[in-house]
Amino acid sequence: MLRYCFISEWLDPSSGVLWKYQLFWYPETKEVEMVDIKNRRHFLKRTKYEELRSSLLYIGSMVTIFGRQLKLTEYGDDFTRNSIESQTERTLAMIKPDAYKHMGKIIDAICQSGFLISKLRVAKLSKEEAEAFYAVHRGKPFYERLTDFMSSGRICAMELVAPGAIRKWRELLGPTDSNQARAEAPSSIRAQFGTDKSYNACHGSDAPETAAEECAFFFGRDRYPGKCDVARNTTLCLVKPHVVADGGAGLVVDMIQDVFDITAAQLFTLDRNAAAEFYEVYKGVLNAGEFNAMVDHLTSGPVLALEVADRDGASSVEPFRQLSGPMDPELARVLRPDSLRARFGLNTIKNGVHCSDLEEDGVLEVNYFFTILPQS
Repeated sequence: MLRYCFISEWLDPSSGVLWKYQLFWYPETKEVEMVDIKNRRHFLKRTKYEELRSSLLYIGSMVTIFGRQLKLTEYGDDFTRNSIESQTERTLAMIKPDAYKHMGKIIDAICQSGFLISKLRVAKLSKEEAEAFYAVHRGKPFYERLTDFMSSGRICAMELVAPGAIRKWRELLGPTDSNQARAEAPSSIRAQFGTDKSYNACHGSDAPETAAEECAFFFGRDRYPGKCDVARNTTLCLVKPHVVADGGAGLVVDMIQDVFDITAAQLFTLDRNAAAEFYEVYKGVLNAGEFNAMVDHLTSGPVLALEVADRDGASSVEPFRQLSGPMDPELARVLRPDSLRARFGLNTIKNGVHCSDLEEDGVLEVNYFFTILPQS
């Protein structure tokens, strides 16, 4: 029977002890098994666990097994290495300032094309940061115009994972010149959202070496180029794990961008302590079962945090609550059928999105994700 093996780590939040496990995944039966490496004994016997997705099994990924978040650090055997490495090539995708307003549509195209977005953050590059990113072009005639353009507005950087990700992303982009793209590849991203050869919507790495360097530029440890400042009068949207896992995040972003500006965004994988701390306000409102279910879901996979702003600078908390709809998706489908929760919610726990409830909570919740939580 087919079996994959990974070495994984779990940091015990109570004791600070780092535990290492062999994690076995049986895709045909959707079973998992865990062995405590230090003590050489089973931690979890072979058990059905349908929530684990094969697309998340790559080195560096965070996976949740029965509420315990594990980081996959090594392949456990040569078979797993040979099987998985060819399926998990990574590349950098970057939405440029001219196409940022189409971010939701581009993210949706990425998801529908079979990519996994393993990392994502919105940034506002300084001139010096743009020059550093494009240092390979220093001295070329277009260098100044390019770096001026890339520091002129927000960008969205993403690490994409897929078989042959570099070639696949460049094919989805289309030719570098957007006019040529419209003639030769009219359904490509540059054909749809680009203007010319410089204002061409998106960037893609051209080789494995540059992909590694460019991903490290935006997502390397302790590197946060272009970190967005938390603005006034903003509110938080969390695109919940079930929507992200099902590839619906781009559609959510597109609906929001129809009405609001998104001034910061980042993909997070929350541990249980962070999720419980964020949901602390609900402890006295919900019963223990409901509260634990909310925390469990928020830690079950990546969440996309968005800072949402009114385009005229007014408070965005209440208007965004209206777009989100009632907490119960069934009620939302009756009262606000065009709301986010009506479209993406499954039940009161998996209800599509979280939104700030009170006026004073908007910036506080934004700060929690974009200032207090670790950004890497």
